[in-house]
Amino acid sequence: MKKILYTAAECTPFVKTGGLGAVVGSLPKQLKARGYDVRIAIPAYECIDDKWKKQMKPVVSLPVSLGWRNQMVTVKSFEYEGVPCYFLENNFYFCGNSPYSDMWLDIEKFSFFSKAVLEMLSYLDFEPDVIHCHDWQTSLIPVYLKRMYSDDPFYQNIKTVFTLHNMKFQGMTSIDHLKDVAGLPDDLFTYDKLEYYNSANMLKGGIVFADKVTTVSQTYSEEIKQPEYGEGLDELLRCRSNDLCGIVNGIDYQIYSPSQDEYIKYHYNAKTFRKGKKKNKVIMQNKAGLPVKNDAFTCCMISRLTDQKGFDLLGNVMDQLLEHNVQLYILGGGEKCYEDMFHYYKEKHPDKIFANFDYTDEMAKILYAGCDATLMPSRFEPCGLSQLMALRYGTVPVVRLTGGLKDTVKVYNKKYHTGTGFGFEEYNSESLLATMEEAISLFENEKGEWESMVARGMNENYSWTASCKEYEKLYESL
Repeated sequence: MKKILYTAAECTPFVKTGGLGAVVGSLPKQLKARGYDVRIAIPAYECIDDKWKKQMKPVVSLPVSLGWRNQMVTVKSFEYEGVPCYFLENNFYFCGNSPYSDMWLDIEKFSFFSKAVLEMLSYLDFEPDVIHCHDWQTSLIPVYLKRMYSDDPFYQNIKTVFTLHNMKFQGMTSIDHLKDVAGLPDDLFTYDKLEYYNSANMLKGGIVFADKVTTVSQTYSEEIKQPEYGEGLDELLRCRSNDLCGIVNGIDYQIYSPSQDEYIKYHYNAKTFRKGKKKNKVIMQNKAGLPVKNDAFTCCMISRLTDQKGFDLLGNVMDQLLEHNVQLYILGGGEKCYEDMFHYYKEKHPDKIFANFDYTDEMAKILYAGCDATLMPSRFEPCGLSQLMALRYGTVPVVRLTGGLKDTVKVYNKKYHTGTGFGFEEYNSESLLATMEEAISLFENEKGEWESMVARGMNENYSWTASCKEYEKLYESL
């Protein structure tokens, strides 16, 4: 039985700011069910809810040296849904009301976490075959393992997998700063290791030193080998092509289930969605304070409000889009310019715009259950989880065909009556508007075709089942 340790900066339900936390919180459970000894290690942030902290039991306290600094870490454990979780507690590094702070401080915080994870292992009754690291916050684990622990017999057979969830975030700082806080030797800061245009790049270190590198969709694994998407690391990723693969994310079908979701009033499935979604649409419209109109094309955007997500494209065509019989539901906060944009259009079209910048799972599920469609015009999208949740709830995705969106949304073909959503290739506002108008037209004029597409989407399977098989092959190859 292979032993796998997952390490990350986030893990639902303890701490989650995006898709990373959802993946780390759900994938290990699926692998555990398939016979793996899977465990999780995350920082014991001060901001974790007390209801979880009360269940954590101290395991061991140990010293961790980081450069010239020496700190103590207390390892606590708690088994959540059958998966043992380790929480590394240090009040100097993991304090505050958020898992992240200023990048300058986070560089040192996550360098400490990476070193502490490796030090912790020699105190536990658990020797992993593989450490599966996620994003730049854990990228120094493969570096430390191969450079500072390679002579220790305890660590010699441990392999590492490094998953890239988003190439945009790389853990960049000055070379002197990373040398100082991480205690790394000079010879690691060369062009073929952690040096990056006269700076230090932690993500690059993870890519260079990990035994295998993965990302969260097949298309994104190809895209990042090109300059447009590689964020300056495309040449390195081309060099590591033989050790790079894309495995699409899944979602937990127990958590995201319209037939048993605690947050929605009227449950439904792929056979009963016609009545169920219609009733939930009324609930949603009332909750949002918008007119109850069954014939309105209701479309949600559940997302961080950032440039990556294509809100600049939407802003250019909002007036034309709102000329149609549509209601647009926005959930999630982010950049002020986009919050201001939706405030403006909400005042201009109070009967057509709902905007809530404080995300909650409850509101997200109400929108998925009540809306006809979801819009994701992303500039790039490593995987995306919103479209998977939307398909599960019978909410038709309208997407830009990039990354995981291209891998998971099958474009509607009127001639052959196939597809689960709508998509466009070019990143421009005209393509977005034309595709939205195509979706609106089908919804308004060909109800049978629309409902057939909803049913096809709900019958797709984007649970972790298929992806787990790919991860099994990956782990066995090591």
